[in-house]
Amino acid sequence: MLTKNIKFTNFRGNTNSSNKKKLAKILKNKNLVIEIPLLKSLSKDYQLSYSKKLVSSLKKFKKINLIGMGGSILGTQAIYDFLKDKITKKINFFDNLQSREFNTNKEKNINIIVSKSGNTLETITNHNLISLKEKKNKNLFITETKDSFLTQLANKLKAEIIEHKNFIGGRYSVLSEVGMLPAELMGLKEKRFKNFNNLIKNKNFSKLLINNIVAINQLILKKKNNSIILNYDESSDNFFKWYQQLVAESLGKKGKGLLPTISTMPKDNHSVMQLYLDGPKNNFFTFFSIKEKSSIKLNNKNLFKKFEHLKNKSLYQILNAQKTATENVFNKKKIPFRSFQIFNKNEETIGELFTFFILETILLGKLLNVNPFDQPSVELIKTETFKILR
Repeated sequence: MLTKNIKFTNFRGNTNSSNKKKLAKILKNKNLVIEIPLLKSLSKDYQLSYSKKLVSSLKKFKKINLIGMGGSILGTQAIYDFLKDKITKKINFFDNLQSREFNTNKEKNINIIVSKSGNTLETITNHNLISLKEKKNKNLFITETKDSFLTQLANKLKAEIIEHKNFIGGRYSVLSEVGMLPAELMGLKEKRFKNFNNLIKNKNFSKLLINNIVAINQLILKKKNNSIILNYDESSDNFFKWYQQLVAESLGKKGKGLLPTISTMPKDNHSVMQLYLDGPKNNFFTFFSIKEKSSIKLNNKNLFKKFEHLKNKSLYQILNAQKTATENVFNKKKIPFRSFQIFNKNEETIGELFTFFILETILLGKLLNVNPFDQPSVELIKTETFKILR
């Protein structure tokens, strides 16, 4: 068990002992949070730059327009979908430049605009379009407090600015103001997401995390650069889109890195599974599933002959059988994989998953000798776009 909420089965095979010692030393470093300040946001001790009074005043709004790109919005989308059974608040996510109908609404709603730099083109564009149709909305900006387009706009609109700490990159910001303010407006408990201090002291968690990272590094050295998620829970799709950005943007440097791909299961048994099993051997896999406590059962009356074995079976039993069968075939074919099974869908669980993958990415960057905190080449496209639009 990784935690009481998560069963984790690691990659098979031996791992490099010298790299294990190197990573263990990093995790045991008393100054870890000082050396990597963004890790503060994973802890209950992190001081948010907004007040509980603000949260209370914003809860009266029935609808939220959340406007952002990449790390400014993906983590919140992951939380919203993963915990949707606990959430009644309506949130519209504006996370791409797509033509869409805006309903002119007389009701006053809230726009939460998120951009670390304050100059994200798509975010500025989407907010501009929403403002044309929903002119009465309250605006709230989460951005760095330095001079930028959004800070200037906020001042013009006399809107409140929540500080996006400059030491927290967008893709690492989900447990900071960026994800926690919207989460609190959803009715969720901010402190429940954060268990970093206990996890980092837990020897079993650290051991599994380290073995996992060392195994991935060895797979990369064997030219297995595709990280394919076999996701058996559709409500977790946006969580893995968050993971996709985290890994690709953090590690894709110096000709190194991983290409994360999300496969929707078991649907993809009927499309790309043939390639996974018998195609190029440059992949490793992550199985992800939820252990359901109750699930709808099939109608026995219409099951006969070859499919009598489905009688009294639930949808979860069928889904789980397919997952287990796929794992068995992967084992027989010696295809590398790890597996996560989730027992509880709550704030604590998704917080533990965020923490696991953030630590995995940062420490894997250490082994690959790349800086996991910048994204220099992405800036080239931003600069080129501005040249064209001028």
